[in-house]
Amino acid sequence: MLNNQVAKAVRVALAFGAASTAAFSVNTIAAELNSDEQVERIEVTGSAIKRTDMEGALPVQVISRADIEKTGVTNVPDLIQQIPAMQGFTTASDSVGGGGGGISSASIHDIGAQYTLVLLNGRRLAPADSAGTIDLNSIPFSAIERIEILTDGASALYGSDAIAGVLNFILKSSVDETHISARYDKPQEDGGNNWSVSLTTGFGDLDRDGFSFVFSASHEEQEQLAALDRDFAKTGILSFENQGRDLYFFNGSGNAIPGNARIRYTDDDSGEQVRASFNPYTNKTGSCAEFTSAINDECWFDYTSTIEIVPENERTNFMVNGEVSLSDDITGFVTAAYTNNKMTARIAPYPTGYFNLPSDSSLVSDEILPYLPDDLSATEIASIDQYQARWRALPAGNRTTEYDTDSTHLVVGARGFNANIDWEGALTYSKNERNENYPTGWLIAEPFINAVSNGDINVFVPSSELDDASKQALSEAVYSGNWAKTEVTMTGADLKGSMPVFELPDGSAYLAVGADYRIYEYNNAIAEANANEEILFLSPGTEYDLERSQYGMFAELVMPVLENVELNASIRYDDIDAVEDKIAGADVDTGDSDTTYKLSARWQATEDLLLRGSVGTGFKAPSLLTIARPRVPFGVTGGNYECPFPDGDELAAFCLDGRSQYGVFVQGNPNVNFETSDQYTIGFVYAPTNEFSIQMDYWKVELEDLITSLTEAQIFEGASQYRDLFTTRTNLATGDEELAIIQSSVNVGKSVTSGIDWHVGLTNDFSFGTLRTNWTGTYLIESEYTRPGTNDDWITSLSQFGDNDAVSFRIKSQISSTLSHGDFAHTLRASYQSGYQDQLQTAATCSVTEVDAFGDCVQIQLRVPSHTLIDYQTKYDFMEGASVTFGINNLFDKAPPLSLRTGGAGHQVGFDPRYFDAYGRTFYLQADYSF
Repeated sequence: MLNNQVAKAVRVALAFGAASTAAFSVNTIAAELNSDEQVERIEVTGSAIKRTDMEGALPVQVISRADIEKTGVTNVPDLIQQIPAMQGFTTASDSVGGGGGGISSASIHDIGAQYTLVLLNGRRLAPADSAGTIDLNSIPFSAIERIEILTDGASALYGSDAIAGVLNFILKSSVDETHISARYDKPQEDGGNNWSVSLTTGFGDLDRDGFSFVFSASHEEQEQLAALDRDFAKTGILSFENQGRDLYFFNGSGNAIPGNARIRYTDDDSGEQVRASFNPYTNKTGSCAEFTSAINDECWFDYTSTIEIVPENERTNFMVNGEVSLSDDITGFVTAAYTNNKMTARIAPYPTGYFNLPSDSSLVSDEILPYLPDDLSATEIASIDQYQARWRALPAGNRTTEYDTDSTHLVVGARGFNANIDWEGALTYSKNERNENYPTGWLIAEPFINAVSNGDINVFVPSSELDDASKQALSEAVYSGNWAKTEVTMTGADLKGSMPVFELPDGSAYLAVGADYRIYEYNNAIAEANANEEILFLSPGTEYDLERSQYGMFAELVMPVLENVELNASIRYDDIDAVEDKIAGADVDTGDSDTTYKLSARWQATEDLLLRGSVGTGFKAPSLLTIARPRVPFGVTGGNYECPFPDGDELAAFCLDGRSQYGVFVQGNPNVNFETSDQYTIGFVYAPTNEFSIQMDYWKVELEDLITSLTEAQIFEGASQYRDLFTTRTNLATGDEELAIIQSSVNVGKSVTSGIDWHVGLTNDFSFGTLRTNWTGTYLIESEYTRPGTNDDWITSLSQFGDNDAVSFRIKSQISSTLSHGDFAHTLRASYQSGYQDQLQTAATCSVTEVDAFGDCVQIQLRVPSHTLIDYQTKYDFMEGASVTFGINNLFDKAPPLSLRTGGAGHQVGFDPRYFDAYGRTFYLQADYSF
């Protein structure tokens, strides 16, 4: 009977992802079989009390090492993005002109990366920024033993950041052999090749030798995928048919090559000074040059042809995980991990914006005056007092940004069992150091302006006609070097313990108490060239050195109140100090504190059915930058906008001509409130046989005082309401003051997110082998938030491209089947996500036209269809300890569907790289050898 109970427990754990699956070792099962009093207790993510139950009151998914190897991925970001419960994360494509900043993140249930707590062996890591977002590139992929995903809030145990749930990476702690793995990935089409190699080895056995150490090293190189390598991404001019109409979508830039010119003159009729823009090359030849298209009297550049879909990435990991027996009852442990991740992103060549040309310049006399617009009178021509140009520095190559990040993580601690107390404590030091480097493509203002003013660089001819002298002059005006350096350091200490406190008729009640203390430091330093404003039209960055400390205390009580009924109650108090600006030597805010709780219960209704549920609260402390970031430049808007203010408004004088990109500033807000949450779960686990099991959980999270910043579209569309978010910025090339926006941290109201997670497992035994099938998915019921500035105007991104420039998918699911027979294992996996309404393109924005590429403007909103990708893998164990794996990702070579979005991700056009595979059919071959 006992053997059946253990088998049942293991079956349930494997089927439903209990957090203790991998920890329930052969030794544990043997102890269970030999003596009821020797059962090993294990710790489950979401609880500080070790237990023998394989399934707890909270929904925890587990991805074992075997599961990881079947996914066909080579790194942690790609692995996490496959999980149906994950939505709203940052991808590598976001760093191609977007806000990715060289990181990749995780986000449970689309609630947000800043609300998803990521742990390594149960402990926090230094964030990639000051918001608590962890860069998944810092996790050593080859060293992972399993991943535990708690899809319920856990602030009452872990404190801030755990509102959406917890992602806990458990590293290998014992290895008795050396394992070498090598892999190569090759898309069917050009670009995007990948190769990786890893080594994992270990020595010692804790029980036999008194020590055990695991060492892991890996290296991966991902080649960039250029937009020109894929038909669906190679141009920003898209022709398509909709409702019987031939339509065109264009997302280009007025910074073109050959350049556009602008003059200022006195109008004969009004007597006022006005401006006129035109393209001299077009007036000379009769048409725009290659990769440019006519928009009114200018030529606009198809910048999409020059960018990347996926950036180049190089990643190296080292990890040591060890345990040493200090006495019969005390074990010391250490985890040390180091990662270097170098992401190199290339966007379109430098856009100069408008810059002044001297009236006596040879470019004015040779390239502008002979090709002025025909409708200018002689007196108007004589009154011209300003000549300007804007150009695309295509011969200088792409603007290239290298995010070079070193991540260091060290934990030293001890655990033991003394005086009936199961205790553990550790010291943690974790640091991320990211250098933002500009290797090439960025123009230095002074030498460039001088060269153009002197006629050394002719900005009014095609790139192919630029002579060697012009190319040399341009090369001398290209910056190469560091631009900024960010260091984020977390230093902490934690101690916890649990013990039985009293007896109940159905077992012992256990109490756990613990405390932790952490110091966060955020330092941003800028290069000399940055401080001196050397790059054309880039305002200088700001140096800041911020620090905040915090401590927390928790208690957790588990009580078997009735037969097969267990209650769990936990409470936590956190105190968050004020953010200290170490440069100014003063506190920026006043800090805050919060108390959170969690109540959960599990009822083993029958031998086959488990019911469970929870209710609790959570909180999120504003990040250091959210509170204390000074106003700093943050590039330009991703979209082009008309002036949002009418003529006569004082701000209208600072608007640019037509539809243009505007400068962006970001800044913190010391007056933002802590975010708080209420959350609930209820679900069941049903496993009537060894061959079939089903788990389903309903969850709901309500957030208040949600902190965010308005999107650029929200600011421009609500210009009158958000007038205080407009300012001006000096164009360093012309000296003119130009309109700019401020994306400041604000509490925007409330959000409600709810849904259902499910997992179904089925095993079929045949005469020739065993087929194991798992179906996992998430169905979003609600995903809405109040419109910024209101408390009752609810908007949503559910099944549509929302105001937040993102999509919340109604359904994401995955079915995976593995057929094992003899030395072979074949896996077929289908990943599905539901369709959505694309971003609305209005006639006013004129992004879509009919008849010809630049005809009448139309309003349109596409329906992006549902999308299913099929992956295949075969593994062959051809000898003891050796195997080879062949796989095909995106088996049917399915391309991303058409999307007309103009915001959200990076600079890619025609599809959304955050949600769809851009590589196409990709083949991979992997060899593994253990000895």
